[in-house]
Amino acid sequence: MADSPPKPLVNTSLLGALRAAALTGLLTFALLIPLVGFKTVQNIRNELVLETRWSLLFVIVAVIAGLRFFHELVIVPWLTRRAERPSVEAALSPWRARLSRWATPFALGFVVVYPLLALLINGPQGATKWIDNFGIQILIYVMLGWGLNIVVGLAGLLDLGYVAFYAVGAYSYALFAKTFGLSFWILVPIAGSLAAFWGILLGFPVLRLRGDYLAIVTLAFGEIIRLVLINWVSLTNGYAGISGIPRPTFFGLPFNDSDGGFAATFGIPFSPIQRTIFLYYVILALALLTAAVTIRLRRLPVGRAWEALREDEIACRSLGINTTVTKLTAFAIGAMFGGIAGSFFAARQGFISPESFTFMESAVIVAMVVLGGMGSQFGVAIAAILMIGGTEIMREFDALKAVFGPDFDPTQYRMLLFGFAMVVIMVWKPRGLIATRVPSVALKERKAISSSLVREGHG
Repeated sequence: MADSPPKPLVNTSLLGALRAAALTGLLTFALLIPLVGFKTVQNIRNELVLETRWSLLFVIVAVIAGLRFFHELVIVPWLTRRAERPSVEAALSPWRARLSRWATPFALGFVVVYPLLALLINGPQGATKWIDNFGIQILIYVMLGWGLNIVVGLAGLLDLGYVAFYAVGAYSYALFAKTFGLSFWILVPIAGSLAAFWGILLGFPVLRLRGDYLAIVTLAFGEIIRLVLINWVSLTNGYAGISGIPRPTFFGLPFNDSDGGFAATFGIPFSPIQRTIFLYYVILALALLTAAVTIRLRRLPVGRAWEALREDEIACRSLGINTTVTKLTAFAIGAMFGGIAGSFFAARQGFISPESFTFMESAVIVAMVVLGGMGSQFGVAIAAILMIGGTEIMREFDALKAVFGPDFDPTQYRMLLFGFAMVVIMVWKPRGLIATRVPSVALKERKAISSSLVREGHG
């Protein structure tokens, strides 16, 4: 009887996980040395001094290497076993169906009562931060994500200059409100219409472009709009921005402590949180309007044309669909919702400047659509909550300052976390958090389309 080969002293999977973690740690260290390891600050003589932050760098490298080790040792075998058991997904489908049935009503109920919960838990003083910095800020980006989802998720047109329409809406509201004294409710549709007009202007030059080329042109368009805002000083006031923008009123009643204000008219004590709650419900109504219009359009012929364009433009042309009109409507409607969100942003802030409309804003909105799942409104909303709400939550983590020093500001590493989240999502769920689509039209029975049944990049 032949002797059996000796067993290895160390598991090969453990060695592979250690090797992958070490390689990931080295790459992370090399990439983050100029971003995290060094920092330039000004001393008392107004000179730039180079400081080192080795402790912070080594902690980040250790965390990333540890996560890679855990992924290789635990997650990869689990995914392999899961792929070999297709019945698991089928067993979970009833649970997923029940979850999807109750998720939307629960989410709607929660966002409606959210200001009341914040008031009940934190009181009028503490609730302002939670309603404004979390509720209103997240809803603005949810609306922007849903607007871009029409262009990217439904029509399949990669737009990296979406912030341009956001800026057009904001500056349209600010200029018309200060020059002509028009009310918020009149200027919101005007700002949306002007943004839609610019969306059509962008759509015409890019009718023959797709993929990377389309992304480059739309990115250039966003930068052109920002440079116009900076250099057209006589109209936009350049870098100084526009201040003193009129705030929205409740049927002509301003939210101040005057005799003709909202509080005095209804006989209640004045509080600054009244305006915050009013703005919350305004942006909530605008976001729900965006969702309702998008859902309705998906069931119409134009929505089905968007989906056909997304899947295959050549097949779309062969079916007799006018791809020119299809692309222009996607750009126009998506831009319109971006302009409406921009008008609300200007009314809420009371001040706007070109610094609020940089490429980084477009990158954040595109990341929401990609992370949430292109074409999925619920997924985009979840991604907006995680990305925007997560950034705000990081400001509250004083424990991080105890670890990394009193000058540590976690919000400075927002884009680093975004990039890490993108990598995790692309490995875990390559087509976003919500990786299934429900067809707008079904022949006999409506079924969700699994991401494994569609081509890469279109799931």
